[in-house]
Amino acid sequence: MKPTPYTRATQLPEILKQRIAVLDGAMGTMIQRYKLGEADYRGERFRDHPKDLKGNNELLVFTRPDVISEIHEQYLAAGADIIETNTFGATSVAQEDYGLEGLAREMNVVAARLARAACDKYSTPERPRFVAGAFGPTPRTASISPDVNDPAARNVDFDTLRASYYEQAEGLLEGGADLFLVETIFDTLNAKAAIFAIDELFEATGERLPVIISGTVTDASGRILSGQTVGAFWHSVRHAKPIAIGLNCALGAALMRPYVEELAKIAGDTFVSCYPNAGLPNPMSDTGFDETPEITGALVEEFAQAGFLNIAGGCCGTTPEHIAEIARRVGRYQPRCRHEDGMFSGLLAA
Repeated sequence: MKPTPYTRATQLPEILKQRIAVLDGAMGTMIQRYKLGEADYRGERFRDHPKDLKGNNELLVFTRPDVISEIHEQYLAAGADIIETNTFGATSVAQEDYGLEGLAREMNVVAARLARAACDKYSTPERPRFVAGAFGPTPRTASISPDVNDPAARNVDFDTLRASYYEQAEGLLEGGADLFLVETIFDTLNAKAAIFAIDELFEATGERLPVIISGTVTDASGRILSGQTVGAFWHSVRHAKPIAIGLNCALGAALMRPYVEELAKIAGDTFVSCYPNAGLPNPMSDTGFDETPEITGALVEEFAQAGFLNIAGGCCGTTPEHIAEIARRVGRYQPRCRHEDGMFSGLLAA
């Protein structure tokens, strides 16, 4: 019998106890390599759309599905266990900037199906591959004013975000996602809207998938943009009972280390994920970031050796080459243990 998202999802916790799972790398960085133009984003379907569409990477699931599928497969070939759908900005709130908010649900269904097909191609009974339905933060925030002269101003409210995320979750579930990934969180209230919407969907459908929650520490202050420390962030979202809590984006692995270490210490009842940028931005680099696969891989390996990780991958500037190096290096170590699983973190794998 063909596995369903539910049966595949039940495999994931056991895998995370046995080894460090590998998440894919950057989608946007890879899309940039294709040097796509306005015509690629428009295709025939959006040929006469009144707004510029170049840069709306989520739209490519309609107009250049070959590119998105190829990127997914490159990451799977590099050793990724989990690939993210190309849906970081596939909410009605984000797509409103392009005048395409009415397409959000369909966009998520199609994106999930592309990722599902790629995972099914690479999955084996011994090595299942998983589709993570990706929820981005949206370009509007519920906690931070867009007007420096009016701290009370807001350009979105909780209910609007909740409805937008519910629509996204519906589409991702229909398309075949195995788990949900609420990522790059810089406003905890936005994340709570996503978590609320996901829980509403689970209640409505009776189907419950694993959820990973990943925040973004924006600078050396050790806080996310809306002001919370890593510890406060965890305590704000732990009620969602995520399968994993983690950090991604904004920082490279070297700067991210103390915050991942803190999470590994305080989030005792869940797994920990980390997918940093490839260092700092560098316009002279092919990827736009300054770390080679070897550098990023070595830094993430240190996290594995220290016993911080259950899931490792890459964010901005990372490529299949980075993911292959991360996979090779973290595969030498046992995963971090949750409190109820015993203590063997950081030891070399047999």
